Amino acid sequence: MESKLALQVGTTLDRFIMRKQEDFPFATGELSQLLRDIALAAKIVNREVNHAGLIGIGGAYGAQNVQGEDQQKLDVIANIRFIRALRNGGEVCTIISEEDDEMIQTGNCKGKYIVAMDPLDGSSNIDVNVSIGTIFSIYRRLSAFGEDGVMNDCLQPGTQQVAAGYVIYGPSTMMVYTTGNGVNGFTYEASLGEFYLSHQNIRIPENGNIYSCNDGNYWQFDEGTRAYLDYCRKASMTARYTGSLVGDFHRSLLKGGIYLYPATGKAPNGKLRLLYECNALAFIAEQAGGIATDGKKRVLEIQPTELHQRLPFIIGSKNMVEKAHTIIQGQAVAV
Repeated sequence: MESKLALQVGTTLDRFIMRKQEDFPFATGELSQLLRDIALAAKIVNREVNHAGLIGIGGAYGAQNVQGEDQQKLDVIANIRFIRALRNGGEVCTIISEEDDEMIQTGNCKGKYIVAMDPLDGSSNIDVNVSIGTIFSIYRRLSAFGEDGVMNDCLQPGTQQVAAGYVIYGPSTMMVYTTGNGVNGFTYEASLGEFYLSHQNIRIPENGNIYSCNDGNYWQFDEGTRAYLDYCRKASMTARYTGSLVGDFHRSLLKGGIYLYPATGKAPNGKLRLLYECNALAFIAEQAGGIATDGKKRVLEIQPTELHQRLPFIIGSKNMVEKAHTIIQGQAVAV
């Protein structure tokens, strides 16, 4: 009777990180602390998102970011919160953010890590209560300690990530991450102020019945992409697209599916950013048994050439992405 009245809450993120650190005898704790710093910033941003409508921080900020996109007030707030947490944590020497044109030097010249982040993905959905998120990638610095990070530290291929993850702010707030040993998800319990392990060793189903794509761009896609979308329709798949990359990917990760943001006439190189969006989600997808490509090659093998590099993006269940490749590349007829 007593056990039913006081059920265990579960494993906290901090305890989980500590246990995983013990699996690596040469680990010194810096990466574990960095993940905690990210979790702290996520808790603060979660609070701001939940209060946005009450304290007047929803809506447009009145400026554009380096991408030429209209910034929302919460874009700016989330960027400040994460930069501040990473700077104060002391483990990061340099940050790349969607909201900043250049590298951000934290002043922590002895920091071992580089962080690339989209502080608030899908922020245009804030005012209509659709899920939004934070995406992050972590790399080891290549340059000498004792100095600021340099461009070569930032322009590493996704295969060099030591950790990556995202936070989704929705009906419940979750942090999902990998350090290259599987994918685990933690749900935030606001009354206790802790993330608790809720989704252990996530595996994306090899097949799915959901495709996520901005159908309004149909006639801007190439013939191969249109052929694949026609195949999805003929197969009576379910179309789901929110305009939030984190939200659409999270659904595919848990339920199986495919997400596509191909090149268009307006964005011939694609729209999503390699360093702080695609690489992180590609790392997670592969660790969960999925695939991520640019329509031609594995995303994690692409060598970045600039901080805000864009690319077409296809990610999701293994069999669905492989089928998309086959059709898009014209190696089979869509039936």
